[in-house]
Amino acid sequence: MQPLFPEIKPYARHRLQVDALHNLYADESGNAAGLPVVFLHGGPGSGCEFDSRRFFDPAVYRIILVDQRGSGRSTPQGETEHNSLHNLIKDLEQIRELLAVPAWVVFGGGWGSTLALAYAEHHPAKVLGLILRGVFLGRQADIDWIYKDGANAFFPEHWADFMAPILSGEPTAPCESYRQLMASDNDLVRMTAAKAWSVWEAHCSNLHPNARLLNHYAAPQRALTRCRIGTHYMVNGCFLEPNQILAQASQLKDIPGIIVQGRFDVLTPMGAAYALQEHWSNSEIMVVREAGHSATEPAMIDALLRATKTVAQRLRKDSL
Repeated sequence: MQPLFPEIKPYARHRLQVDALHNLYADESGNAAGLPVVFLHGGPGSGCEFDSRRFFDPAVYRIILVDQRGSGRSTPQGETEHNSLHNLIKDLEQIRELLAVPAWVVFGGGWGSTLALAYAEHHPAKVLGLILRGVFLGRQADIDWIYKDGANAFFPEHWADFMAPILSGEPTAPCESYRQLMASDNDLVRMTAAKAWSVWEAHCSNLHPNARLLNHYAAPQRALTRCRIGTHYMVNGCFLEPNQILAQASQLKDIPGIIVQGRFDVLTPMGAAYALQEHWSNSEIMVVREAGHSATEPAMIDALLRATKTVAQRLRKDSL
């Protein structure tokens, strides 16, 4: 299996004030004259992580990382005011224009796939291609599967830990209960809830236990940000109309795409990926038999590297 590309440092870092409150971080690495690709992180609220640049051949791609509103190195960290899907789509356009990118490849996993699809449906002419991992369509059924009734059947012991902070509240509405906990004046209450929220997702992400991922998700500030922003989006239905992404999938007809889907993805099961492919004829699905949701598993890494290589080759051929 192919390993990740070696670690590289950015050749340019940018700060962009997108409104009176939010200041975004973005950076560029790889080949400044190469094929532009923007990496959209998951969460919501995760920020770009340790291996985000390493899925792309730095000799081929101009790699653009963006920390979404309130996430990662963007400030104010954890801020939910003026933080919606519509805002994130506008932010991507501002960054694209700042970097003088006529159009780019968009790469996203989990929540990043939701943002990638919504952005592409709003601005199809600006998207050269899509690479999506673990498709999350943001429907209420998709939200409920993770945080109410679905994934809990596969990880009952971890579900018990997830439910523990909210048993005194309303257990039938976990996302709302967690949102209320994040508004607590008690630091210990907020931190306990944030770690439970973040570690639940980490446990569900991998086919095999991954201590590195668990520790990464459980880091105090990262957990607080993920829980605060994640509950904000989930309680608000990801700021999508019912079934919006599939209903507007005709906008994707001229955009080629590869959907990379773990066979044993418990967070975002394969049904969503296949529903998307049925509505998007210009896409193909790569099913990864030995992977769950996370991009950190060897088989998933191999598949994503093959996807980024394939997209680059096809776009290069089309431009000749």
